[in-house]
Formats: sequence, C-alpha cells, structure tokens
Amino acid sequence: MAQIEWPRALTESVRSSERFPMACPVIYGGAPFVGEGSLLNLSLTGCSVKTDRTVLTGSYIRLNVVMPDHTSSLSIELGKVRWVRNHAFGVEFIRLPRLSNQRLDRVIWERLIQSLPRRPEPQ
Repeated sequence: MAQIEWPRALTESVRSSERFPMACPVIYGGAPFVGEGSLLNLSLTGCSVKTDRTVLTGSYIRLNVVMPDHTSSLSIELGKVRWVRNHAFGVEFIRLPRLSNQRLDRVIWERLIQSLPRRPEPQ
C-alpha cells in the first residue's frame, strides 16, 4: 500500500494542538518490534520521532519518552502511527496514564509560556 504525502500546510492546519520542538530519547514498540529514536516535537495530542527502524503507517505502538528532567519517562500506553516519512514518523496519542497526561499538560504549558514574546520591562 502506497504512503500518501500530504502537503505540509494541509497537515498543519488539521492539527488540533501546537507542536513544540524537543530532542529526547524515545523507546517504542509494537507487535512484534521494539525500536529507539529521538523525539523531534511534542504536542498534547501527539509527537514525531526520528528513527532508523522501519515503522508502518497505521501501526499501534507504545512509547516511553525520556524527558529532559530525567525524573521519569513519559509513558504513552497506546499511540497510532499516522504518517511515515524518510526516517521519521508521527504518532497520535490514544491512551496515556493519568500521571503521564498531567505531566504532558505541564510540559506543553511550560513550552507555550517559553514561546511567548517577552514584553519589555518598564523603565
């Protein structure tokens, strides 16, 4: 089955939440494979991962992201591979444990705050 290459503008306009660039190690797996990669970006609803391993569009996978603070990994119990391009793939999050969901909310909130322009201090 051929992969569909959607125009970038179309896929970005369909996304329900903003993605933030991040670089963290990722371990992922599905039946019957396990792989490692690097997180490219993260949102409340999904992420993209760079890897050397072949992953199929439509696969269901589990992910563990080693976050920059190294306290514990962000566990995604169930995700669906939505696209595959070169050595990267995009995952839609389907099921997260409650604590992972809260942590994801906090990480995205912090990234959002960091991305806002700073107002100059009054003199």
